[in-house]
Amino acid sequence: MFITFEGIEGSGKTTQINHTVRFLEGKGRTCVVTREPGDTRIGKKIRQILLDPENRELVPQAELFLYAADRAQHIHERILPALKAGHDVVCDRFYDATTAYQGYARGIDLDMIQALHKQVLGTLKPDLTILFDLDPRIGLERAWKEIDRGGRADNETRFEHEALAFHDKVRAGYLELAAREPHRITIIDASLNKDEVSRTIARILSTHLQGQELNPIPRQIP
Repeated sequence: MFITFEGIEGSGKTTQINHTVRFLEGKGRTCVVTREPGDTRIGKKIRQILLDPENRELVPQAELFLYAADRAQHIHERILPALKAGHDVVCDRFYDATTAYQGYARGIDLDMIQALHKQVLGTLKPDLTILFDLDPRIGLERAWKEIDRGGRADNETRFEHEALAFHDKVRAGYLELAAREPHRITIIDASLNKDEVSRTIARILSTHLQGQELNPIPRQIP
């Protein structure tokens, strides 16, 4: 099973990944945890460029193609081998983030982004995407608190420095994607406390696993 977590800065998705893995392992499943950008050796170098707040001159199209390059390497090196080996893959952000950030927020043509996705992804698609929805004002406040106390690197804050209007567009983009694909994308209220969010995720995963058992569909892996 391929599960992706999506959401704006400070929505808490990274925190919940550990709870998700423990839940799945408790069901006897094996998990590979990964993230975008930056989970491969090459991807780490791309991540440095993308998230460094000093790189203010990075244009939207360059940003888009750097994310695509990271994803191509990530899929080839990490995701597909794990799925072929029978592991569940839990990924912190995937292609929905590109559509939300570079498409809806940056204004890059959505058809162009979809064509790029097709080239990079092939037939690969998440089985389940959990979207952590949160008011960007709350999310940014959380994110900066985490950065200020050393929980996150301050040299990876390029998106945190974006204007609030940008983050509002990202959130709206994510919600539009969820409305288009309700069977894949499940929205969680990320303003709830961590325990409530964890319980909600556990319920979602239980339902999804039961559905897989009742209606097994072979995964197409390129």
